[in-house]
Amino acid sequence: MGDVLFYHLTRRPIEAVLPMLLDRSLQVGWRVVVRGTDDRRMAWLDERLWLGPEESFLPHGLSGGPHDDLQPVLLTSDRQDLAGCACLMSVDGAEIAAEEVAALERACVLFDGSDDGAVQRARAQWKQLTSAGCKAQYWSEDSGRWEKKAEA
Repeated sequence: MGDVLFYHLTRRPIEAVLPMLLDRSLQVGWRVVVRGTDDRRMAWLDERLWLGPEESFLPHGLSGGPHDDLQPVLLTSDRQDLAGCACLMSVDGAEIAAEEVAALERACVLFDGSDDGAVQRARAQWKQLTSAGCKAQYWSEDSGRWEKKAEA
């Protein structure tokens, strides 16, 4: 069973944090699915990933193409098959099931600390996943660097 890491974004927006996490995942050889809740938002994230510095190119694609299963990073708003995927990243409150966490190396929940609804949603996800037996860690960047604040 993999762990689920909760990232409380308080200093930088998702478009700054997501590339860092994706890069680290790709460095260890993981295939990653980034799951959101809205097609337009995922298209926006796709654009931001393409606009990154040339030296930090992140190979990725938006779901719905002919080669989704070949993408090292796939952005989607669907709950699709995660076969071959080692890491699932949830953005904008997208659901992650305990069964998915169990089948992965890692799951991540990224949430905006300035959005009360997002914070409440992340708390509900923490409770749901830890109650189901998933190991979880809570990370915050309040101090200016990522620090683990809780573990269950």
